[in-house]
Amino acid sequence: MKFAVIKTGGKQYVVKQDDEIVIDHLEKDKDAEIDFDTLAQGDDESNAIQLGNPLLKFRVKAVVLENFKGDKIRVARFKSKVRYRKVRGFRPMLSKVRITAI
Repeated sequence: MKFAVIKTGGKQYVVKQDDEIVIDHLEKDKDAEIDFDTLAQGDDESNAIQLGNPLLKFRVKAVVLENFKGDKIRVARFKSKVRYRKVRGFRPMLSKVRITAI
């Protein structure tokens, strides 16, 4: 089975065909097709690996399944002995993507 290492949002993901991954928010609508930069590609059966310098020429294709908000992250500041406390919340925007072709 083929796999690839893609780059999006400053992060790298190892993906296979029909994988569903959650990544940082993309400015795309639902059911939009997108292409990801490919850093490496490999095949489990033949043990062959292609590495980009820095990228490979072909791109991994995917479809946006949904855009949603992630779980709330609690950010707290605290200083002892001075009664200083601040709590803020943050919910990141995320996108769920299905890999269609490698």
